[in-house]
Amino acid sequence: MDVVILGRIGYDLCSEEPHVPLPQVRRFSRYLGGSSANMAVGLARLGARTGIVSCLGTDALSRFLIDFLNAEKVDTAHVQTRAGFLPSLALTEVSPPDRFPQVFYRHDAVDTMLAVTPQDLDYIAAARMFITNGTSLCAPPSRESTYLALERAREAGCRVVLDVDFRAMSWPSPVEAGLAVRLALPFVDVLIANEQELLLAAGCSGMETAVTALRRRGIPLVVSKLGDRGTCVYRGEESYFLPPYRVEVCTTIGAGDGFASGFLYALLRDAPMEECLHYGNAAAAVVVSRLSCSEAMPTLEEVRTLIREQRDAAPES
Repeated sequence: MDVVILGRIGYDLCSEEPHVPLPQVRRFSRYLGGSSANMAVGLARLGARTGIVSCLGTDALSRFLIDFLNAEKVDTAHVQTRAGFLPSLALTEVSPPDRFPQVFYRHDAVDTMLAVTPQDLDYIAAARMFITNGTSLCAPPSRESTYLALERAREAGCRVVLDVDFRAMSWPSPVEAGLAVRLALPFVDVLIANEQELLLAAGCSGMETAVTALRRRGIPLVVSKLGDRGTCVYRGEESYFLPPYRVEVCTTIGAGDGFASGFLYALLRDAPMEECLHYGNAAAAVVVSRLSCSEAMPTLEEVRTLIREQRDAAPES
């Protein structure tokens, strides 16, 4: 397996009524969601052999989610089931170009019920890259399972990726979330976060201070998602920046998952860092030009086409 991802598989409802406030929306379309599941679909569509370790219920919505992943050629053999628990639910307003409020339902979400087995850990250890996210650290038993998986992946020589993925409704406080993430950092090779999440992970109040603190922790790659300003990567004393690709925005939900899929796909193939950023930013651009997260994930040809079309107009520094 090229990539194994541990984390949440969620159910998304996206408004079909642009610019209608969420309380008034009557029509929604349903999609697979959750950052880990979105990345699994994104990487599989790009051509990486991808598997997921997670937990779903025995309900009809969980059936839809597992069927969708199987159709996308994501290996779901290590997705557990827990009767009586439901997947998380996210409802999204769609008011482009910059208003996409969401409501989350995550009380006792089934993904937090994940209890990894020795077989799950062996499966993770056999991958070239292991990816997980901060949301998996929000509650037991998934918290302990995530730490065990991080430890095993590190011991096995996997390239370990942590997407901070801070969701306030999943935590008593940002302080507790930051502590849980910092406990994971000794196992991490690639840290992916937006600016707020970098501050949370570093336990600092300024971006420059946070980046310095994370570098001192010895994290080889720190990836900072800057929204509509682009993306920056810190590797040792070097830094790389790429502005975003230009597209008409439909919804920004899922842009970070698209970026991570493209960036990590290129990283798997040992591409130069500038090339990894192009793959990440191009994949993110395709996602924001479409409705939904999972179904918006691009194919490899779509990413390469956009890079060919816009690369010369996206200067690097």
